[in-house]
Amino acid sequence: MSIEQLNSDFGLAGQLKIIEGRGGFPWIEIANEKARALISVYSGQVLSFHPRSEPEDLLFLSDKAFFQTGKAIKGGTPICWPWFGPDPEGLGRPAHGFVRNRMWEISRSLTTDSGDTQVMLSLSDTPETQSIWPHAFSLNLVVTVGDRLTVELLTHNTGDAPFQITQALHTYFKIGDIHQVQVLGLDGVEFLDKTQGGTQKTQAGAVQISGEVDRVYTNLPTPELVITDASLNRRILITAQGSKTAIVWNPWAEVSAAMADLDDADYQHFLCVETANAAEDVVAIAPGAVSSLVATYRVERGLG
Repeated sequence: MSIEQLNSDFGLAGQLKIIEGRGGFPWIEIANEKARALISVYSGQVLSFHPRSEPEDLLFLSDKAFFQTGKAIKGGTPICWPWFGPDPEGLGRPAHGFVRNRMWEISRSLTTDSGDTQVMLSLSDTPETQSIWPHAFSLNLVVTVGDRLTVELLTHNTGDAPFQITQALHTYFKIGDIHQVQVLGLDGVEFLDKTQGGTQKTQAGAVQISGEVDRVYTNLPTPELVITDASLNRRILITAQGSKTAIVWNPWAEVSAAMADLDDADYQHFLCVETANAAEDVVAIAPGAVSSLVATYRVERGLG
């Protein structure tokens, strides 16, 4: 479908338009009274969310990110689905599933009663996806842009047999200085340390980053986590629904330098705190049923 046709079908005057983005992919550009945002239709991924009251974007997007068919985009809110991490069946399929490098479709756009802008993207199974993962499904990604950003991933089992998934909203948050960051809300929570072969540990105090971090926190006692960023003098509040798991990830210097889609110093300026169903937090979906994973992000000035 052409950009012109997409704008005719889904554009909202003075609030939402579809543009040609990097790599020739269609991007949804939102600019309302509360915030600006960019969403890539390829990958179903929010690339930018910038509240008008804030000096900085909420999200990190690598300057070296790939915008190529078949490649994942480094930054924003990548979707890991229908599995998080390595192929759970060891069949050689790609890590984090297959929907973050597929073209989605715009299926709805509207202005909410509160003046927020909402758009829905959709993706369904095809013969190709069936060859990778033999299940019938329909995904809807509902993005709401206002003074906060809400991302909801809805999984509909459209087949006649149950299936199980793990998943994550692999969100990259923009950080002023990784050395001045803390993640609150995980004190006393058990986690799997993937930098040490999945060793189980218990968090003591706030999470601070001083080297490579790749942790899966399980059985969260609260749906809200907070990132404090002293360099940017802000707090990022993350509220989850439908999730008992959170991942905290930063590749640090050596891994960052080895990634073609990151600058060597990029690790200093982002932190991934992911809303997820992972590890033992597996979601079973019956035929005809729908499962929802939601993350809401908002920014507060100061460190609280």
